[in-house]
Amino acid sequence: MSKGENDFSRLELRLPACRSNYRYFRGLLRPSTKLLVLVKANAYGHGAVEFASMMQREGADYLAVALPVEGMELRRSGISLPILVLTAGTDFFPEIIEHRLEPGIPNLYTLEPLCAELRRRGLRQFPIHIKLDTGMHRLGFMSSELPALLDFLKTHDEVRVASVYSHLAAAEDPAEDPFTRGQLDMFSQNAQTLTDALGYKPMWHILNSAGIERFPQYQYDMVRLGIGIYGISSLPGVQLSPVASLKVKVLQIKTLGPEDGTIGYGRHGHVAPEGTTIATIPVGYADGMDRHFGCGAVSFSINGHRAPTIGNICMDMCMIDVTGIPCSVGDTVTIFGEDPTVGELAGILGTIPYEILTSVPRRIERIILRK
Repeated sequence: MSKGENDFSRLELRLPACRSNYRYFRGLLRPSTKLLVLVKANAYGHGAVEFASMMQREGADYLAVALPVEGMELRRSGISLPILVLTAGTDFFPEIIEHRLEPGIPNLYTLEPLCAELRRRGLRQFPIHIKLDTGMHRLGFMSSELPALLDFLKTHDEVRVASVYSHLAAAEDPAEDPFTRGQLDMFSQNAQTLTDALGYKPMWHILNSAGIERFPQYQYDMVRLGIGIYGISSLPGVQLSPVASLKVKVLQIKTLGPEDGTIGYGRHGHVAPEGTTIATIPVGYADGMDRHFGCGAVSFSINGHRAPTIGNICMDMCMIDVTGIPCSVGDTVTIFGEDPTVGELAGILGTIPYEILTSVPRRIERIILRK
């Protein structure tokens, strides 16, 4: 029996919070600007199918995934919105074509086999998205590679450029604003060069969540909303609504005396001289619970109180110290949500909220709360 089936563990997705965040970012944009929502990495751990369905109902214009298999899953689940595949590779072009996915193209090495596959199928004007490298230096065409790209596109009508895009490396950091503005300027110049040569106007997009908040004057035709829709803002003082709350139920409660000694693997949890009451909960490092959260490094919410971890994190479980906290087997423990927040957990590990959210595995059931 899975955890979802026995309701021990669940990731609650609050539709009102999602709507609130969506409207906040939508409000920063012109009415004509399209909004693409990123649902890669299982929608940043929220559940790709569940979250994509919400976004489709709420009016998103595009979705984006990292890998073809992610887009294929969405299509099989009934998602009809256009889907940009950011890392299309070269091995899945038949599947990309059959599932009506739109590949991001970062180089001619990727574009050539796509056109060959389209020719074999007798297809023309298939939508693609040209990725420009404006300084992130991960993927994309360098400025010096644009002439070769344009020469290729002029002789291959198997494809049509649906958009030209790039990615900001440090839009959230004011100290890096000169670099970011340099990226924006380079993107404008290179996107215009492509547009002039193509003879038609593809969409332009470069802003991520931080860019939408801090550089809305560069929204162009579309923006890409990632971590922001899930409740994380790049601006101090902006309180977005956390969409996801990871909750589990207490499996067992034990009151231990000093004679019981230690708790958990490695005997790193210690019973207090006056005794310790522990609650065992069904979440461990296989559920994204980093082992560095053990031994009191973090505390979770139960019945209005904070209870610190005690002992090491196990694969499927961990223990929390509930001494003095009124609680019973079956009570709910919040791992993250409103209290504690994802940001708090990320700060303890010295990482970013993305890592906490994307670490929640698929075996944790996603439940949409509509109120």
